[in-house]
Amino acid sequence: MLRKLPDPAGGVVTVIVEGRPCEVGPNDTAAAAALLAGIGHTRTSPVTGEPRAPFCMMGVCHECLMVIDGVPSRQACLVTVREGMRIDRQVGPRALQPAGADAHV
Repeated sequence: MLRKLPDPAGGVVTVIVEGRPCEVGPNDTAAAAALLAGIGHTRTSPVTGEPRAPFCMMGVCHECLMVIDGVPSRQACLVTVREGMRIDRQVGPRALQPAGADAHV
């Protein structure tokens, strides 16, 4: 079970993790919000389908890829939460955009 340390800045931000509201600190990352919400894993492997979860929490391992506000393959450990942010698991590989379409990172 994860437990947050006291945040001297205080305050609360409500994000939506897998369709459920979750209150987190204003300086938390999307990956931290997902872990605090207790979802267990943040994505599945595009090759094997195995569940994966954040590992390094500093942007090196890419295990925390999630769909954030509808944009797939975001490194959730590098994205600071904001009020109303939608955070969802990424299942398998992200969908590829057709040639010439506006692609999101």
